[in-house]
This record gives sequence, structure tokens and C-alpha cells, in this order.
Amino acid sequence: MSRTLRLTVGVLGLVALLAAGWFLLPSRTAPHLAVQDLARVPVTITAPYDEKADASAAVDAAFARAKQSRKRVLIDLGGNWCPDCIVLANVMALPDLKPFLEKNYEVVAVDVGRFDRNLQIPARFGITGRLEGVPSVLVVTPDGELVNAGSVTVLANATKMTPQGIADWLARWATADRAEAKP
Repeated sequence: MSRTLRLTVGVLGLVALLAAGWFLLPSRTAPHLAVQDLARVPVTITAPYDEKADASAAVDAAFARAKQSRKRVLIDLGGNWCPDCIVLANVMALPDLKPFLEKNYEVVAVDVGRFDRNLQIPARFGITGRLEGVPSVLVVTPDGELVNAGSVTVLANATKMTPQGIADWLARWATADRAEAKP
């Protein structure tokens, strides 16, 4: 094999590795949050879930918006009794994170009571039976594909995380482009 051919194959191999690695990286980088300690997060939301809402209609509306905006849907399953759910809602409401979430997701909060309400929502995405914890966050393409299977309960320990850790996790699933929604 000639030196030129070996060099060309080597460069193409490197380009292929870099391209493959690119798809493994998080799609977006979270904004840097000014608040770095949960104790300093303003608690402005104490009941993030509408217990009387028609959850199926709310989720359907989020998917309708997602198909138009070509964003992913972030479904926050939780209960107003849950400290981790309240922490998540207040971190998501931070002025340096909220615009990022609005730009990248169609967000919908679904009350699951004490694991006994609106369980048809996670079932739509293959999560049947009792949820392992709340908040359970489902990140779904506009066409209904769950993209964060296996890690939907990571934020169920939000009270033990930093605001930046929560933001980084949310950014991990944000879509890098809007091409995944079928027109």
C-alpha cells in the first residue's frame, strides 16, 4: 500500500471516528446557572402539577406542538407531595434555564398522585406498572419514541443534586436539530 493511500485511509478513519463520537456527545450544552446550591433556588412553585388536569389531553397537546416546532417532548411525571418534584419544578423555572427548556422542549407536567393517577401516560411509552420514583422524566421525540429509556428516574433524587447537575441532565436529551420530526 502506498504512503498516500495509507495516509488517506488513516485520515478517513479518523474522520469516521470523530463523526461517530459526535453523535455520542450530549446534543446541547446546558446554560451555566448562576444559582449553584439548591438552598439558594427560589421556591416560587409549591404545586407544580395540576391535579384536576386532563393529562391525556395535555400530553396530546404537547405532541401536537412538538410536531409543529420539531422539538422533543419533556413529560414530567410527579406529585405535589414530592420534595424532589418541587425542586425540579423550581430549578426548571430559573431564569437562566427556563428559556433553554422552552427553546428545546415542549414541556408538560403530569400529576401521578401517589403512583395511582394518570399511569396511562407512561404506559404509552412502555413504562407499565408502578413508577420507580418521581419525578420521572420522559423525553420523547415528536413521533413518540422514548429517548431516555433506562434513566427516567434519575431526577427522583433531585434534592441530592446541584441545580447545574439537573440542568446538565436536562440538556443531555435536548435535540441537536429539529430534523427528527416527520413533516
